[in-house]
Amino acid sequence: MSRKISTVLVVAVLAAFMGYAIWKVLFAPSNLPPEGFALGNGRIEADLVDVSTRLAARVSDIMVREGDLVQPGDTLAVMDTAELMAQKRRAEAAVGSAKAAAAVARAGVIQAEAELALSQTNLARSETLFKRAVISREELDIQRTETQVSDSRLVAAHAESLAKQRAVDAEVAAQQEIEARIDDSTLYATQAGRVLYRLAQPGEVLGSGGKVLTLVSLGDVYMEFFLPASAAPKVRLGDEARIVADIMPDMAIPAVVSFVAPEAQFTPKQVETIEERESLMFRVRVRIPQELIMSRLSQVKTGVRGVAWVRLVGSDGTLPDWPEGLTPPVASVLPGPTGSSASAAEVSEEPDK
Repeated sequence: MSRKISTVLVVAVLAAFMGYAIWKVLFAPSNLPPEGFALGNGRIEADLVDVSTRLAARVSDIMVREGDLVQPGDTLAVMDTAELMAQKRRAEAAVGSAKAAAAVARAGVIQAEAELALSQTNLARSETLFKRAVISREELDIQRTETQVSDSRLVAAHAESLAKQRAVDAEVAAQQEIEARIDDSTLYATQAGRVLYRLAQPGEVLGSGGKVLTLVSLGDVYMEFFLPASAAPKVRLGDEARIVADIMPDMAIPAVVSFVAPEAQFTPKQVETIEERESLMFRVRVRIPQELIMSRLSQVKTGVRGVAWVRLVGSDGTLPDWPEGLTPPVASVLPGPTGSSASAAEVSEEPDK
């Protein structure tokens, strides 16, 4: 009886071992990262930028359509400026009037200076004549009073000239303000991007802050993913990363770790057990180098899913070598738009709604 039990146990152990071996080969997860690496699922993203009007105005013209690629400095839209141009002409006339008044005030200063100089000369002559007893003290006092009055007139003339110049400055500032509004009526692209939505049409009247276009900014293309608490502290800012897009599984896109969340997400308020601590997740962002984006700017779009790989710092402070297949191609030798394969920065668009 005991021999039968031993045989059954042996058979059971062998069956369990063979079952585990079959599961390991056929059904065990094969996408786990090698030791020293971590990965997370995400999608290639870029920030959305709303192009809006600063002032309430009518849309005069829109120079771009949805899907167009724009460069920094490109004109996107123009608002109607007929009213502002009339205000500018009125401001220019006001500046001219203020400058004329300032010129009159400066002439008054020159006149007051001449009168004071003449009065001072007469006073000096009167003092000499008084010493010789040619004129009376009363006549000398009258001349001294006239000199003081001339000096006061000069002070008043200087104050009047300064006030008129300040009036010129105020009118010039008003003119510059109108010119700034006119400049703001032309909407420019501040960075490279692609037109995602055209939200207005020529002839529409928009309020202050009214949206005209939405651009996908290509100045910062990145992928965000999440890592567990056991891996996130071993990721350093500035370290190299790799992005493998689903549509290009045989090509790794070089990237750089640009952000690691300072606090965990997806965590319960009270972390008590080891199992709960394992649910801590940290948001990580890896950024595709700008030179790679700019080299294939016309092909860059957003929304493609993929996997981001990062290296984890070992206990000795070193980083492991990248596994075969995750060494990125050199950006300068990536196939061009007319090549047989897509560039590392090329992805298909699927914008956020």
